[in-house]
Amino acid sequence: MTNQPNALRGLSVRRSFMSWVKELFSTEKPIIAMCHLQALPGDPNYDEMGGMDRVVCRARRDLHALQDGGVDGVMFSNEFSLPYLTKMEPVTVAAMARVIGELKSEIKIPYGVNCLWDPNASLDLAVAVGGQFIREIISGVYASDFGLWNTNAGETARHRQRIGGKNIKMLFNIVPEAAKYLADRDIAEIAKTTEFNHAPDALCVSGLTAGSETDTQVLKRVKDVVRHTPVLCNTGCNIDNIQRQLSVADGAVCATTFKVDGVFENAVDQKRVKAFMDKVKQMRQAV
Repeated sequence: MTNQPNALRGLSVRRSFMSWVKELFSTEKPIIAMCHLQALPGDPNYDEMGGMDRVVCRARRDLHALQDGGVDGVMFSNEFSLPYLTKMEPVTVAAMARVIGELKSEIKIPYGVNCLWDPNASLDLAVAVGGQFIREIISGVYASDFGLWNTNAGETARHRQRIGGKNIKMLFNIVPEAAKYLADRDIAEIAKTTEFNHAPDALCVSGLTAGSETDTQVLKRVKDVVRHTPVLCNTGCNIDNIQRQLSVADGAVCATTFKVDGVFENAVDQKRVKAFMDKVKQMRQAV
């Protein structure tokens, strides 16, 4: 073993750090689908007439369309709570917990949560509902459409420990949508120092907004500098670009492409999900 070439030793280390992805999703390069919850109590666009029953009903339909279409995992988010808060109100977490609690017996694949944009609330919710991962803006300072966006990664790490969530995987979004890093730093530098300082379970690289295509070259620059951390394409994957994106990324988080007509606001279309996943599975078999 001591005579093993450096490149092979590095590959072995990377594989060991990335093994959680295959262990959790039972495949390499998993597709994690978003189950976007409708606006919740307290949100500006909450449907008081339909109430929480309508939110649960829509989430149930979308969940089954995603699962039956063949995705590898699902992540529940308060996507229609626009405009988002960087410190979530308790009513939103409670509403999300109700939805996921009602659906829990129907969830057949690994699942996580995303409380936009509050990592501690995401961890709280994951612990409460048995979620296995979160995705959030956990480190860095940004100028965003939602105001000055600060984080406290050290506090978030300690919060995870305090609430018994040490087994919850944390996916760090290092290119947040509708925001720009305040310091003049290159994305490769941010990725490298994020890996060193925070030991993220994965790094997510995004486009400008939900559904916007992620720049493959940016994905590659991040992938080239991190040693141990899976890199996920976080926005804009579709049936036409998924082969190119997964040639670089270690998996993808997908949402808009699964909606009726590929429109963000629409419900999930199971036929679109299946066509997408059929292509992904063909790619896996060809490797």
